[in-house]
Amino acid sequence: MKLKKIDEKLAQALVENGITEPNEIQKECFGTLKSGADAVVIMPDNGGKSTTIVYTVIQKLEKAEGESTRAMVIVKDKEEVLKMVDLFRKLGNYHNLRVFGAHDKGDIDYDKNQISLGVDILVGTPHKINAMFSSAGFNINTVKLFIVDDADEIFRLRQDAIILRLSNSIEKTQRVFFAHALTERVEALADKTMIEPYLFGLEEYGEEAEDENLYI
Repeated sequence: MKLKKIDEKLAQALVENGITEPNEIQKECFGTLKSGADAVVIMPDNGGKSTTIVYTVIQKLEKAEGESTRAMVIVKDKEEVLKMVDLFRKLGNYHNLRVFGAHDKGDIDYDKNQISLGVDILVGTPHKINAMFSSAGFNINTVKLFIVDDADEIFRLRQDAIILRLSNSIEKTQRVFFAHALTERVEALADKTMIEPYLFGLEEYGEEAEDENLYI
């Protein structure tokens, strides 16, 4: 996959999984996401949203390190947890990153034990992640990349208060929201949690999205 300065092994894994050419939004946002800036990325269904999340995390983390979670990816339900974890394993085939998925139907004690053993990437639903980190005493400040997938849908279900609480618990991290549409709730939470976020995926912003901060 041809993205500027992408990890060679990651690019190879993408190609091996049939992902050979980035779309326009992926081209525009890759450098910004790699740089560590906060961002909101608007992508339609089947627009490569999950793939973008996964290769961004792998690119930034590179390899297993320490015992605490370094990337947190929040998704809407059990099905999305399973899909995202599977995609991380496929595209992370040449990296040794440890990924774990937690959802509302899983056993919380088992999940906490697995995280305590050492996880680089935690994928989970809002309620499960909030419950684990509220009760287990894990150090959430090790999270360097905080991603919310399907943010518009999660916030529509009034789970934005959970996301805000988790985000505020992390002293310093890169925050990225992926959504199908830039709703009022997405804008509001981005404004509360992010520092000068970039905005990608809205046609009216055109090429400016690649070069300028678009404050929400």
